[in-house]
Amino acid sequence: MILTIENYPRSAHQAALETMFADRKAQFVDFFDWDVPVVDGRFEVDQFDTADAVYIVAIDDGGRHEASLRMLPSWRPHLLGEVFPHLCVAGVPAGTTTWESTRLCLPSRHGAARRKELRSELISAMADFALARGIEHITGVIPEGFRREVLAMGWRAEPLGPAVRIAGGPIGAFRIEVTSDIRERLAWTSTYVGPLELAA
Repeated sequence: MILTIENYPRSAHQAALETMFADRKAQFVDFFDWDVPVVDGRFEVDQFDTADAVYIVAIDDGGRHEASLRMLPSWRPHLLGEVFPHLCVAGVPAGTTTWESTRLCLPSRHGAARRKELRSELISAMADFALARGIEHITGVIPEGFRREVLAMGWRAEPLGPAVRIAGGPIGAFRIEVTSDIRERLAWTSTYVGPLELAA
C-alpha cells in the first residue's frame, strides 16, 4: 500500500514514519555516510521534515516502511533553495505549482529486483499526487548517475545545471514538467505502474 502522509508531527501513521526515519538513517548515514542530523542515534530527520512535508510511503502488511520519498513545497524552505542553489544555473525554480522531490529511500534489504519495483511504485504515486494537486513542476537534487536515469524515464525533464562533485560523488539538479500525459510518458519506459490507490 502507498500512503500520502501530511502534518508529520501530528500524523496517525507513527509506525510508518518511525520506520521510515530509521531506514533513512541506515541508507543515508550508515551506507552513504552523509553528514546529516540523526535523532536519538536512530532516526535521520533534518530541518525540512516539518508539517510542510508530504511523504509518499510504501508500507508492508504490518504498516511498516518499505520505501519512500518526500515532497516539499518550493515556496517554503527546501533542499535546492537552502542548501544547493548553486546547482541551478538560472536560479532555483520556485512557486506555488513547483514542488521538490527528495529523500528517495529504497532500503538495501529488499534486493535489486524489489527495489526497482518499489521505485516505480513511488514514482507512479508521485506522478498521481502531482496531477491531483495541480503541481506543474517537480525539482530535485540527486546523484548524477541516478539523474541520468531520471531524465530518461520518458517524462519531460531537464537538468538545471552541470553536475558538481561533493564528498560522496557528483550530484545534479533537475526539473520535471508535469504534463497531462505524464503517466503515459512514464509508461513508455515501464516506469509507471499505476494508477495506485493513495491512502491518506
